[in-house]
Amino acid sequence: MSKSKVLTGKLRLQGGASLIAIALAFASATGAAYADGAANAPAKDGKAKADTQVAQNTPTPPPAPTPPPATESKVEKVTVTGFRSSLRNALNQKKKSNEQIDSIKAEDIGKFPDLNLSEAIQRVPGVSITRDAGEGRQISVRGLGPQFTRIRINGMEALSTAGGTDAAGGTNRSRSFDFNVFAADLFDTITVRKTPSAETEEGSLGATVDLSSPHPLDFDGFKLVAQGQYGWNDLSDTYDPRGSALVSWSDGEFGALFSVAYARRNLMEAGASTVRWQNDGSNPPGSGSASTGAANSRFGSETTIYTLTQLNQAFHPRIPRYDIYEHEQERLGMTGSLQWRPSDSTLFSVDLLYSKLDAKRNEIFLEAPVFSTTGTAGIQGVAVTDAVIQGNNLVYGVFNGVDIRSEFRHDDLSTEFKQGTLEGEHWFSEAFKIHGIAGYAESDHQNPVQTTLLFDANNINGYSYDYRQNSRLPVITYGTTDVTSPATWQLTQIRLRPQTALNTYTTYQGDAQFDVLDWLILKAGADWKKYEFETTERRRATDDFTNTSNLPNCLGAPPATNRLQRNGNVEGCLPAFVVSTPLSSYSRLVTFSDDGLDVPAGNTLTWLVPDIDKAASLWDLYNESVFKLSPDPAIGNNATIKEEDTGGFFQTDFAFPNTFIRGNVGVRYVETKQTAIGQSIAAQPLVLPVLGTVHGGVLSTSVVERTYTDTLPSLNLVAEPVEGFLIRLGMSKVMTRPGLGSLIPSAVLSGSSTIKTVTVGNPNLDPFRAENFDMALEWYPGPQSLVGFALFHKNITSFSFTQRQDMVYHGNPLGLPDNLAIAACGGAAGCDENSLWTFNIPVNTNGGEVTGFEFNFQQPLSFLPSPLDNLGILANYTYVQSRIDYINTDGSVATTADLLNLSRNAYNATLYYEDDVWSARVSAAYRSKYLTTIPGRNGNISESTAGTLNVDFAGSYTVNENIKITLEGLNLTDEVNDQYLSPEDRTSFYHNFGRQYFLGARYTY
Repeated sequence: MSKSKVLTGKLRLQGGASLIAIALAFASATGAAYADGAANAPAKDGKAKADTQVAQNTPTPPPAPTPPPATESKVEKVTVTGFRSSLRNALNQKKKSNEQIDSIKAEDIGKFPDLNLSEAIQRVPGVSITRDAGEGRQISVRGLGPQFTRIRINGMEALSTAGGTDAAGGTNRSRSFDFNVFAADLFDTITVRKTPSAETEEGSLGATVDLSSPHPLDFDGFKLVAQGQYGWNDLSDTYDPRGSALVSWSDGEFGALFSVAYARRNLMEAGASTVRWQNDGSNPPGSGSASTGAANSRFGSETTIYTLTQLNQAFHPRIPRYDIYEHEQERLGMTGSLQWRPSDSTLFSVDLLYSKLDAKRNEIFLEAPVFSTTGTAGIQGVAVTDAVIQGNNLVYGVFNGVDIRSEFRHDDLSTEFKQGTLEGEHWFSEAFKIHGIAGYAESDHQNPVQTTLLFDANNINGYSYDYRQNSRLPVITYGTTDVTSPATWQLTQIRLRPQTALNTYTTYQGDAQFDVLDWLILKAGADWKKYEFETTERRRATDDFTNTSNLPNCLGAPPATNRLQRNGNVEGCLPAFVVSTPLSSYSRLVTFSDDGLDVPAGNTLTWLVPDIDKAASLWDLYNESVFKLSPDPAIGNNATIKEEDTGGFFQTDFAFPNTFIRGNVGVRYVETKQTAIGQSIAAQPLVLPVLGTVHGGVLSTSVVERTYTDTLPSLNLVAEPVEGFLIRLGMSKVMTRPGLGSLIPSAVLSGSSTIKTVTVGNPNLDPFRAENFDMALEWYPGPQSLVGFALFHKNITSFSFTQRQDMVYHGNPLGLPDNLAIAACGGAAGCDENSLWTFNIPVNTNGGEVTGFEFNFQQPLSFLPSPLDNLGILANYTYVQSRIDYINTDGSVATTADLLNLSRNAYNATLYYEDDVWSARVSAAYRSKYLTTIPGRNGNISESTAGTLNVDFAGSYTVNENIKITLEGLNLTDEVNDQYLSPEDRTSFYHNFGRQYFLGARYTY
């Protein structure tokens, strides 16, 4: 194929000229030809989609000078398939769009380039992901976290939520979308829309992500694809199957498609954690002096070279421990699509999507919770016999009087997602079209079993921890105590906490398009959406029992005489038949696997744990006539948020004649009607600032209604002064509705010997609002080539966040009475109204600025000698920074820092090879550290997650035109989840997940 160079000599751009010149020179040297691909191909039915039509009507730029005559060569038609085809199609879509978008296309029908949707999206510039159980779960775009990203599936907004470990946020009660619910094989296109247009519904500050499943009329005739893989994880040493199949048929007028994907996954993760670090809570951070009269969180005595004041001013781990997490997951997904095109002017589509993620999870700990307690029954009873303080951290200590614990938590989890959409469009003439969509989506998360049993052993002498050798993996010993013996332990708590989270969407949208002129299109439309979020939680209630003779810690005399008593924490109340059961009959040994972690020698890595399955069988644990459950002890997590959104838009798409400028301009108006319903229980009538009146001794339901409106203009301009070189400008106003959990009008108290929190909702939170400014330069030197640079600035004018402050509960500024704290503690040691509690209060604040840039490069290395000419490179880099003021409860600025979940630096790089037989690619995805909580809890300045670099591999061998052999490897560098506390890099959570490999085959007909 003959090739020509792109004329670049006369291009002049201010700002970034040197960058563009370097990129142009490099690509020009490759000899890559400019090819418009499918961008200017006529639509099959003579009609063009709106965005395509405007692009096609763009006047052709002046032709380049005729090149010197060349020797005639035979031009052959080359059909590009596989991974290269997906890159080409994605770049065609990006180039044609008036908005700034990035997309990922399936490299073949039923074959997405990554195993997990979020892991595929992280290849897009500006996108970073968070992982749970070693698998991508949520995304951030351009520094804005998951709650600022809106997801549409087949054209309608949806929300999928799942349950995670406490370190991963637990049950998702937010607007953040959990991608791990879906198999990637169910979708063929992902489009990330980074600049909005008026026709795109509101709800995003970062990006709108469109997920699209395959449609039968996209293919000719009959298609059948089946693939199967077998996986192995080197940490859990388990073998897991996964497979998918797709069948499609169409005759050009009618088509039907069905796909199914199944995967089973067994995973182990192991590591150490601390549940944060703390010092004497009566000391403000950095005060350097002890406060009198509030020393209940301090060590009681010492016999070392350090004084008691020095020991208590230093930070120590709250719950030093080693952890084992065992995961079992089973995921089933299905899609169905019917399409009917009765004429070239009409198309109807019905799309159905179903996904079910079932999981079982065990969390196993050997820990010393006494370091997080208060009072004489807690840390004041601990004597320090040896210690080392480095900086302001107590990194080594030997202690007497330590209370230790063996904890086992088991969860059964299930998320069932269902969605159905009906979409239709009809051209009444060459110039007028109507389009509509109606849909329903439901995400039903169930956690019917969340059971925790605690074994405790008190007053252990000679206990030690040592972080000097390894700041993440300590050496922990237990003196002469045998932690493998049933005689050491006593059952102290039974926790039963089933919970749910249900999200539903009902959507109706309609719009019309009128092609006024060849270069001018008018669009207008309206949409209505009803959204409802409902969450529940139940816990054990005091009237479980008829006899309190063996229950010294039970609150009140069952049956409970009022709702407040039932609201109390009775998880330490053990019935007589439980107390009399030999501990050896419901316990077993576990051993920590240190593969890949290099755990220091000297650790105790085998211990006795509760066996929940045996306990459930012995005690009929899930029979509610034996162990009664009630929402009262967790009343604040039983709530409903309803929203009814009504909107409309007007937009003009244009491509000015005799110019190289196209784009769109429009405005969207939306009204949000919000109803927040929460419940509270108190001992006497209260009037709280954000909850209203809470009636004493009874259940009180608070219903808060609110309506607000937004007018959201947007402008997108695209200039193409030289063929294949685009300049983009975008300006818009955007909004995201506030977090769901923060809107609940209730007060939630959670009290135990280790954790004491008060969380209050605020239904009067304003939405997040921002003004966006975007600029991009893009050059397409070939059908698989791109050099791009983008600048973006977001001025967040409305912001809310959760204030966190540690304070003594008694006399708290919210006016909550002491008996609520007493009931929540349930008699737990070191938990009462005089203890330090963490208060969480969401508030409206001023916003801040987010600024950054992206660089994107794609280039096949076809200029190299064979066989290296089959290589190619994809690379992108994003830098983001922000300035957000986080305020104290008195309104003063506590600190100015980045947004939560914002990584300042992120890059992705892929080296690929593809010929007619072999295909392979190695991908690296990096994101730098990011904040997760600010201000930090327990006197820490902030809480963060360390940066990660994940390297993955995918390869295939083509046996013949029907069969391929595939090999994939994930997390080849065995990355860890490293969470820590600032300012002195104190470890909080450190786990690894192992490497995952898949070997399989794929059949296509």
